[in-house]
Amino acid sequence: MAVQNVTRADTESNRLKMTYEEFLEWANEDTHAEWVDGVVIIHMPANEYHQSTLTFLLQILNLFVNLFDLGKVLVAPFAMRAESDGPHREPDILFIGRENLHRLSESQLSGPADLVVELISDDSVRRDRYDKFHEYRLAGIREYWIIDPRPGRKRADFYYLNEQSQYELFATEDEEQVASRVLPGFWLRPSWLWEVEDRDPLLTFFEIRGLSHEQAQQIQQTLQTGSTEEKKD
Repeated sequence: MAVQNVTRADTESNRLKMTYEEFLEWANEDTHAEWVDGVVIIHMPANEYHQSTLTFLLQILNLFVNLFDLGKVLVAPFAMRAESDGPHREPDILFIGRENLHRLSESQLSGPADLVVELISDDSVRRDRYDKFHEYRLAGIREYWIIDPRPGRKRADFYYLNEQSQYELFATEDEEQVASRVLPGFWLRPSWLWEVEDRDPLLTFFEIRGLSHEQAQQIQQTLQTGSTEEKKD
């Protein structure tokens, strides 16, 4: 199927039709697109506030997961096929617990992640809040965060999969503090999500671990001093 060099004008609402095998042949590691029931959804480049929020969340999650050897955190574009015959999705952030790392290969996650984070953009509202919400629930993804960082929106919804295999809202942006059900000991303040330009991810991680701001700054200064001395040597 000749679908190379596709531009926005070549598609209807940035969508192409092809089989899953054709999609795998067409896509490469730099392609940010999803395949759903024979239709390819091509994602447009993210804007600055989307990327800033994504980078901040990725950094604090990575610090926490790596410190405690809990599994692996991955960022889009990386494929997740939560069900063997289901859609090929590329969540903004996904976490796979250590006990489920056997699902992970170099090219994709074959099976559900334990935690998925989606950041809403102008063209993804229905996709994130409806399509993926139901897909992720049916696939058994244990925790789903939907974060809308767009100016004038600033909304965050945190869901977990309850015993009835339904997504239950356990926190929103109105909470002072939100504790993950999947990552024991990890928590965040939703207000941080609107302050990403001014927040240091490392200092934020130290706060999550219970250090005071002064203690966190002292550790950061020690690390910076050590790094500077190593460069001199």
